[in-house]
Amino acid sequence: MFRLASLVLLLAAPPPFHYSIQPVPAQVRAEIVSAGLYRASCPVTFRQLRVLTVSHWDFEGASTTGQLVVNRSAAVPLATVFRKLYVWRFPIRHMQLADAYGPKGLRPADGDVSDAFECRQAVPSPCSGGSGTGHWSEHAYGLAVDLNPIENPYVGCGQTRQRASVPYLNRSRLRPGMVTPQVVRAFRSIGWGWGGSWSGTTKDYMHFSASGH
Repeated sequence: MFRLASLVLLLAAPPPFHYSIQPVPAQVRAEIVSAGLYRASCPVTFRQLRVLTVSHWDFEGASTTGQLVVNRSAAVPLATVFRKLYVWRFPIRHMQLADAYGPKGLRPADGDVSDAFECRQAVPSPCSGGSGTGHWSEHAYGLAVDLNPIENPYVGCGQTRQRASVPYLNRSRLRPGMVTPQVVRAFRSIGWGWGGSWSGTTKDYMHFSASGH
């Protein structure tokens, strides 16, 4: 009986978490450039970036593998965060490099892509107009991660730019993929801040960064 129970537990155990850190391959560099997310004026070079591959859970409850391009200084700390998310079975909808950098027609139509490096300006609050603030986003340094942007919208003055995110403006009703206090603590354990903690009416619930901005 003991052996049978042990076998059942073994079969029910999830695949172990794993991660790897590699330089950004030439093909991925070309895809990032082609997607318009890198240029010569960027504050970091590809040599300062790494591809972080981690285990994660999808929205169907299956263990899978995702990838992010991050600053090399943040790769190992972020791996510890994603290990915690994996243990807690926090679901991530899309986190493949092709989801973030592939041809537009092949990227997920729902736009619910978790990503990190993008050489771009910080995005103004939905309270404001325009597409840039005039200063680099933390994503441009590879020092920010956005998790499930549909479930965790960028909000200003009670508004979001994504229609699909409107049901998630009510943060008191917790649904799969929404950032929880536990997830926030995981990022805070490596010194990263959360956009949902910003003062005022502008909140970026998807956004975690080394500077907190």
